[in-house]
Amino acid sequence: MSTEIRELSYAQAIQEAMAIAMEKDERVILMGEDIGVYGGAFQVTGDLVERFGTDRVMDTPISELGGAGVAVGAAVTGLRPIFEFQFSDFATLAMEQIVNQAAKMRFMLGGAVSVPLVMRFPAGSGTGAAAQHSQSLEAWLAHVPGLKILQPATPEDAKGMLLAAVADPDPVMIYEHKILYKMKGHVPEGYYETPIGKAAVRREGKDVTIVATSIMVHKALEAAEKLAAEGIDVEVVDLRTIRPIDGETVINSVKKTTRLVCVYEAVKTLGIGAEISALVAESDAFDYLDAPIVRLGGKETPIPYNPDLERATVPQVDDIYQATRALVKGER
Repeated sequence: MSTEIRELSYAQAIQEAMAIAMEKDERVILMGEDIGVYGGAFQVTGDLVERFGTDRVMDTPISELGGAGVAVGAAVTGLRPIFEFQFSDFATLAMEQIVNQAAKMRFMLGGAVSVPLVMRFPAGSGTGAAAQHSQSLEAWLAHVPGLKILQPATPEDAKGMLLAAVADPDPVMIYEHKILYKMKGHVPEGYYETPIGKAAVRREGKDVTIVATSIMVHKALEAAEKLAAEGIDVEVVDLRTIRPIDGETVINSVKKTTRLVCVYEAVKTLGIGAEISALVAESDAFDYLDAPIVRLGGKETPIPYNPDLERATVPQVDDIYQATRALVKGER
């Protein structure tokens, strides 16, 4: 018997999840611009149109508002659509359907309908795509009751969280960082679900907690290894879901380490780090803090095209290292 651990890329894991969901339930359909023969803007859909046909893998016109509206309607009338935006930025064109329709229908109709809709958003910087194609806008949608917002950081979670999202009766928004698509990791075979609303402790430590999301989880882990060489023991919490937030895991970690750094790629102001900070401040974990909470987010500017400026706009490993080191050593 082979003991080799199966590895897939983040993109392959998502494609496998969609295939499994479609095989398991004929109501699952894929929608989006260029997801058919072209295979998607980032080639995530791949050959699924050949496997399942154009009735279930549907190219939509270049109208995010129109495509999203059809997806919401399909969900309400019995299908389980997975809708892909070419870039997460383009969701701004479909906010009416996402925020005013999908998020509110169950409530406004007294629970008589559900909206089992999944929307996938390739997000984040690092590809040189400039200001209109590189944003991290997940906090916008996380502000809206009725939506669930996921940010898987690993191939295993990319598959498991997508399958959990498809099974969910409510609209689920999944933000997939574009730089993670090629990252490889262990992915179990077959069907499994990664729980929505449950964070993961990626590294245990006793001196300081870093709560991170998406690609920042990996940067935080790298910074943690550098800090370990200096005797600073970092705990890294991968939030995974930003609505609903797993407050229990965050609070328990802060009580243990007594210090908190929140790291996220989105602009610092009103980002997810503000909510995490408030969550801790409003809990009994506040009494355990030995230092002020640190938020490390993106700069207050659109993402530049220039690669050096682009990197300077969002937190990098050294930024996390320096901020965490200063916090622990009392230099902030």
